[in-house]
Amino acid sequence: MKQFLADVFTPLRRGDAPERPMHWVLAAAIVLPLVVLAGGSVISYRAHQEAARDRLQRNLATVYEHAVKVFETVDISARYVDEVFLNASDEQIRGSEADYSARLRGLTETLPQLADIWIIDAAGHPLVSGTVFPIPRQLDLSDRPYFRVHNNNEVDGQFVDAVAQSRATNERGQPRFFAFSRRRTDANGKFAGVTTISVSPDYFLDYYAKLPPPIVAALIRETDGSVLARYPDPPREFAQVPFGSFIEAVRSNPPGGYITIRSIFDGAERTFTYRKLPRHPVFVAAGVDTNEIIAAWLRDMSRHLIFGVPATATMIALSLFALRRTRREASANRLLRDEIARREATEEALRQAQKMEAVGRLTGGIAHDFNNLLTAIIGNLDLALRRIEGEERIRGWLANARLGAERAATLVHRLLAFSRQHPLEVKPVDANRLVQGMSDLLRRSIGEAIMIETVLAGGLWKAAIDPNQLENAILNLAVNARDAMASGGRLTIETANCHLDEHYVEQANAEIAPGQYVMVAVSDSGKGMTEDVVNRAFEPFFTTKPVGAGTGLGLSQVYGFTKQSGGHIRIYSEVGEGTTVKLYFPRLTAQGDLPAWDARDGKPAAADAEAASGSETVLVVEDNEQVNRLAVEALRERGYEVFSAANAAAALATLGEAPHIDLLVTDVVLPGGMDGRQLAEKVLRLRTAARVLYMTGYTRNAIIHHGRLDPDIDLLTKPFTADALARKVRRVLERNGAAKQPKDI
Repeated sequence: MKQFLADVFTPLRRGDAPERPMHWVLAAAIVLPLVVLAGGSVISYRAHQEAARDRLQRNLATVYEHAVKVFETVDISARYVDEVFLNASDEQIRGSEADYSARLRGLTETLPQLADIWIIDAAGHPLVSGTVFPIPRQLDLSDRPYFRVHNNNEVDGQFVDAVAQSRATNERGQPRFFAFSRRRTDANGKFAGVTTISVSPDYFLDYYAKLPPPIVAALIRETDGSVLARYPDPPREFAQVPFGSFIEAVRSNPPGGYITIRSIFDGAERTFTYRKLPRHPVFVAAGVDTNEIIAAWLRDMSRHLIFGVPATATMIALSLFALRRTRREASANRLLRDEIARREATEEALRQAQKMEAVGRLTGGIAHDFNNLLTAIIGNLDLALRRIEGEERIRGWLANARLGAERAATLVHRLLAFSRQHPLEVKPVDANRLVQGMSDLLRRSIGEAIMIETVLAGGLWKAAIDPNQLENAILNLAVNARDAMASGGRLTIETANCHLDEHYVEQANAEIAPGQYVMVAVSDSGKGMTEDVVNRAFEPFFTTKPVGAGTGLGLSQVYGFTKQSGGHIRIYSEVGEGTTVKLYFPRLTAQGDLPAWDARDGKPAAADAEAASGSETVLVVEDNEQVNRLAVEALRERGYEVFSAANAAAALATLGEAPHIDLLVTDVVLPGGMDGRQLAEKVLRLRTAARVLYMTGYTRNAIIHHGRLDPDIDLLTKPFTADALARKVRRVLERNGAAKQPKDI
């Protein structure tokens, strides 16, 4: 061998020209295979490691989803058990043990995840069980860790105990379990015992055993590393050994990652990937033996060596060709996966948009009918309050009824805003001025414990939006931020000029065109939201607030208003770091015929404090009998001469009886084939000096297009009060200039 190497390399050192090319080939034939073998070995080993990690991630995803579903089932069952025994005393439970045991047994038999459910009194003696009847009352469970921590009030909420041996001989044959426990309290808030839900490790082992081998899967308690369940099942003498080395290793990266540790059960070195369960101090982990990775790598390398030695040069060429081809295929596969992911995201966004649109149509139709009902209710209550004298109790009852009706009207307006069917009075708005004008309102709404900060952009573009709806949106977001900062914090309102490019629109699945937008952002330093909550935040009636603390329509209203304005809304949130909600509205490039906006728009002046009276002649056209009667009564009470009709044909016939009409007050949607817009056109041809006031509670009609009120239209939205009607009538009649002719549609 030494002589062979000398024959190869000596001519290279001497520089013999005739033999140099051949010796270079011979030298390359020796050196190149060794280099390729070394490099191939490293690449192959890393590839096996990556493949092992990919397999670990798939296994982890499987066991994680399984554990989440099991623990969610336990949480739901715990809330059910709490409701069952909410007001039951120990004596009542003992007296009705058979009934309670049957109810718990029905739950455990329905849900195989649950091994048993126990109710334990303050002394540590069981009261009732789902699998043991009659309960052995002499059994003492006060030495159980879960009883001790709840008795000493060491934990707040649910406690996950380590694996323990069952002491009930007929507990469905389950010798081991780990318990989810809750503290029971009496009417005075004192310790009254413990509620436990037992889960068998064997339930997890049976599931893990069905996964593709090789796999090591485990549930590990975060507090001390106690193994709740592991596959393969460790020897029983190690059942209670805490997996402390695992907990120490994951402290540097608690949410999840990879670690390589030596097992305390069999001494084998394994690579684990892990992930913490939400709302529970438990990790799920999936592992693979390091020796398995090395063995697979060696088997792979041995196959290469068999064919690599006799055909060195050919194998090099084939290896390079195969490597290039593999890289091309991997690149093509990555592009294919990215395209699949993009299409799935687009399809999901489309499904979500279709769902929101369907809910919007439903809520809009319901809200339309409620507007007429609430108009009659609120208006008649106003009339009753104006006329009744004395009997303060009756006035109080009527005032309470009116307050309830007004809250219902607010709810209807929010439903219409979400369904994008609330009329928008669009104006060119300077968002900076609007935010500055809301400072006093925001401080009154969110309290002194929260500091308000504004970051207003210089040279901010104007946007074509409804200023009143934008104020409501900012106020809704500020109130949500206040609820997220119970102990105080910082609320920041920011404005900016933005350009949303095609990449952002595609990445955000936004139903808008790329271009220039005005951004209004509301940020808080509160507790933040999880990804699941962010994904459902805009759904109507979805709320994370306690019962009675909100309707779940605040963000839905903001969502509907933003979409109806042709804009885009997005939530950025991280648990513990706060939340930012960004609203994007299209930049207004040309004001056109939009009416001017002033910061005082929408706020009643001092002169409007009391409803104005008059003596003009008014024709009221409304098909709803109650709303019609209310409008007539309210206007006659204030001195107007009023004629009424239920449809367009009757209104035109009434013109013969009333040769002079100063104002036509008409609903937009009328029966008989002629709507309010068409009626107004005919009336104005016959009475050119008359003015027109429309009434509606629904945008899908003749005077509102794309959610926006047509120019030069006077509109009174339902529900309205008698005073609001009188004020609006007075303003329309007193406006200078000739009556506006409605435009063709």
